[in-house]
Amino acid sequence: MILGASLFYLTGCPTPPKPPPRLTPLQPPVVREPADSRERQREFRPSEVSSMSPGDQEINPNHKADDGWIWLGGWSEQNHFGKLNSFGEGTTRTFAAKSARGSFSTTIGSRYATWNGVSLGLGFAPKLIHGRPAMHYLDVKKSFEPLLKTEVEFRKGSGRVIVIDPGHGGKKNTGARSITNSDWEKDLTLDWALRVRPMLAAIGWNVWLTRTVDQELSSNERIAFADSVKADLYVSLHFNSSPRTTSGSGNGGLETYCLTPTGMPSNLTRDFDDNPEIVYPNNAFDIQNLQLAMRMHRAMIQLTGRKDRGVRRARFMTVLQGQKRPAVLLEGGFLTDDEESRLIASSEYRQKLAEALVFALK
Repeated sequence: MILGASLFYLTGCPTPPKPPPRLTPLQPPVVREPADSRERQREFRPSEVSSMSPGDQEINPNHKADDGWIWLGGWSEQNHFGKLNSFGEGTTRTFAAKSARGSFSTTIGSRYATWNGVSLGLGFAPKLIHGRPAMHYLDVKKSFEPLLKTEVEFRKGSGRVIVIDPGHGGKKNTGARSITNSDWEKDLTLDWALRVRPMLAAIGWNVWLTRTVDQELSSNERIAFADSVKADLYVSLHFNSSPRTTSGSGNGGLETYCLTPTGMPSNLTRDFDDNPEIVYPNNAFDIQNLQLAMRMHRAMIQLTGRKDRGVRRARFMTVLQGQKRPAVLLEGGFLTDDEESRLIASSEYRQKLAEALVFALK
């Protein structure tokens, strides 16, 4: 991701690159090309997602637990989940509910919940008020209610424009490096993007890549490119890394990021002021960001079988801040994990990542 040298542990190493990595050549994807290249099966309209994202009704005033907090049990019943099930004891109890609309669970004191079995970062840890579970109002409106209906509408027509951004690029912005075969993140993300492009085109998307060669681009240049092609959706592709002290087996997994909603603290910070009062242009798409992040993250988990490290919110990812469209950043695994770096080095794994993104956008 395009975060600068201060973000080394997440995005890579400043060591000058060595000769080009030994990437496995792309295999032609098995897809059906449209009979007419001008044909577009459906149209993605971000504004339409908003109309389906809130819950069926406003939060009942009687469910207010405290200033900024609501009773989780009342909200659960209001939205047809029924009464909460409780597991464990004391101040670390887990509360869960399930219905035809999905399932969720939250643990008192934890800023990670699950929605339909997928890990989801919260802004605030749920707490007990007078012995009853309560959840922050912003998490209800920005984390749970957008997921009551997760299907994003794609209407027939023309104009579904998506920008796929292969993270990093150029001699200075190489990204992380694989401990398996010394491949650079910048080359692996480009390989991923090139696999995605023809498959998305085959299902009716107008696909643009921020780069198709080893080229250095700033975050502002990537955002401006998305503006110039009038993109409906922006997806930035990356691979993760961790400090040497935590590298090795068992430290892998997939993460998906979208911008932190205003008023909430981020799940992850770096050398960046995580000011909850700042409103970025991309905050206009908080609801759509989360819906699409969950779709893509779930697809990656299902198709690769890798560890679920969660859908998270962060403000330090500059390439997301200025986007005027739904935008997410995908982390396809850890280049510093023994097992995962070997998988990422294989063309089969990178093809699965590409297919996951396409599956999520059908």
